[in-house]
Amino acid sequence: MTPPENITEFLTKHWRSPLAAQGVAPAHFTSQEAALDPASCGACHVQQYEDWRGALHAKAMGPGVLGQLLNMDAQARDEHQACIRCHAPLAEQADSLVAAISQTKIGKGVGLHEQGLVCAACHVRGHQRFGPPRRDGSVPKPEDKLPHDGWQASAAFADSRFCAGCHQFEKDDFALNGKLLENTYAEWQASRYASEGRHCQSCHMPDRRHLWRGIHGREMVRSGVTITAVAPRIEMGAVLAGLTLRNSGTGHHFPTYVTPRVVAEIFQAGADGKAIAGTRQEHVIAREVALDLSREVADTRLAVDEEARLDYRRPLDARARSLAYRVRVEPDAFYTGFYRSLLTGGAGNGEKLIRQALADSLASHFTIFEESQPLQHGEAKR
Repeated sequence: MTPPENITEFLTKHWRSPLAAQGVAPAHFTSQEAALDPASCGACHVQQYEDWRGALHAKAMGPGVLGQLLNMDAQARDEHQACIRCHAPLAEQADSLVAAISQTKIGKGVGLHEQGLVCAACHVRGHQRFGPPRRDGSVPKPEDKLPHDGWQASAAFADSRFCAGCHQFEKDDFALNGKLLENTYAEWQASRYASEGRHCQSCHMPDRRHLWRGIHGREMVRSGVTITAVAPRIEMGAVLAGLTLRNSGTGHHFPTYVTPRVVAEIFQAGADGKAIAGTRQEHVIAREVALDLSREVADTRLAVDEEARLDYRRPLDARARSLAYRVRVEPDAFYTGFYRSLLTGGAGNGEKLIRQALADSLASHFTIFEESQPLQHGEAKR
């Protein structure tokens, strides 16, 4: 009988940082089999490649990261690793980055480093392929004639610990107010999802799709929460209402990490549907930290099954015709402030890229809930 796989041992070796270079490819490999760029993988793994191209993993080395790296010394490899160990972890990507900084070609759309978290980052070590067993549970046999010599199957690819390498800080890593800055795996571990056997991949890679949808996806975010609007009533000339948001379907805190900001708001609107000044109330759901990461300002996030309630009470405005309820999501709220700060202080060689990153962060906002209910003017209840 084959002994059970030691997933912890596999992952410790698989994610040893920094990753070792692939080395020389086997002599019988074709150029495509030896390649590490996603397009080469996509020639055969078409669906996986198309999914990846539309996912944030493909954009992990966006202008915000590249703009900061451009101000680092080309040979400051240890400093580079603070960013690229997760955003572009291959040793070959580290070499590509050094060459790009030296030649001031960052942000030109060339080089393996600009392709972000590529297929090989998760699936290739020493030119050997790794991945999950087939859907039916079978694995390659030594006698099988498969491209790139097949792959070594591991159950680790369906385990939340596989994702923890980048989505969970170690116990002695950076923390604020006694809480690790990146703590998503531990949040999941403490939730009912862990005991139910629902791993990260269950939601973020459904049916093995390489989509990794998260806080930037409207439908993904909306599916993770239950939002209830309490109808307005008028008492003593004041409008009373409520808006409740419950973390009903997210397997970790809502939101996790320090970058997003979710805003629940209620306001009175005039005949034109626009908000009337002075009638707005809001409740922010976020882990807000100082831009220099010196302190935690507030943490109003929701653990699994927790809820937040915005209780609305404002004088009824004579111009009001309806009460509007809305929940907005700012996926990159922290980065918006951070990029503005960089530009104010001087972004150096990376200024153009940082300006693009700022624009991208502002363009990422979306609304997951919007409702309007009529307001009846008349004798106030006493």
